[in-house]
Amino acid sequence: MTAEAILKEMQAVANPEKALFLHRFFKTGPGQYGEGDRFLGIVVPVTRRIAGAHRQTPLEEIEILLQNQYHEIRLCALLILTERCKKATEEERGAIYHFYLQHTDRINNWDLVDLTCPEIVGKYLLDKDRQMLYDLAGRPHLWEQRIAVVSTLAFIRQGELADTFALTEQLMNHRQDLIHKACGWMLREAGKRDRDALTRFLENFAHLLPRTALRYAIEHYPPEQRRYFMQKKSPKIKANSIIQ
Repeated sequence: MTAEAILKEMQAVANPEKALFLHRFFKTGPGQYGEGDRFLGIVVPVTRRIAGAHRQTPLEEIEILLQNQYHEIRLCALLILTERCKKATEEERGAIYHFYLQHTDRINNWDLVDLTCPEIVGKYLLDKDRQMLYDLAGRPHLWEQRIAVVSTLAFIRQGELADTFALTEQLMNHRQDLIHKACGWMLREAGKRDRDALTRFLENFAHLLPRTALRYAIEHYPPEQRRYFMQKKSPKIKANSIIQ
């Protein structure tokens, strides 16, 4: 259960051909959201299997993995944390939650966020104050903003939708498509739990939502309702309303 042992296991299943595809898929070119990231070419199910076999890895060893240059190594470290959360005591979950938020600089792509924050952040906050999510959404760091909204998936699964709507409202003028997609995805999931609640939200905000977010949100509506909400969308958003 050392970082060195996990690194060796991951390197043994690396696939250079797959790595080339992942470099393109995760937008690692100059100026793109994943600029400079590096890949070993390991698919997620394999990374999950290795993470599950090392779920008792100490946090100090996981920290070593999080500093690794390779995307899949960092993902493995984060998946170990999610596995540990599933059977952790409240005290242990709290330690993992704080550790996670202390290392958001290493949680630096959408899959690293999406596969881990609902379990580590969202579930921990189910019975706690959720102001931290609004603080994260207000920071200039793209991936912390995505953590804020995607973490609400844990609340949605419990039928609690208010934070999803509030965080979407806070982020709706964001300039980055990755946030539009995250907000739209969470709205869509909220609609699966309570279609009427989503419809009320859209009646108020469809004209302000980015088109990508709106399209995601209404994906499961009948065609007539989708057309109705898309027609409410304002074609322009004032440039000075766009946030980082």
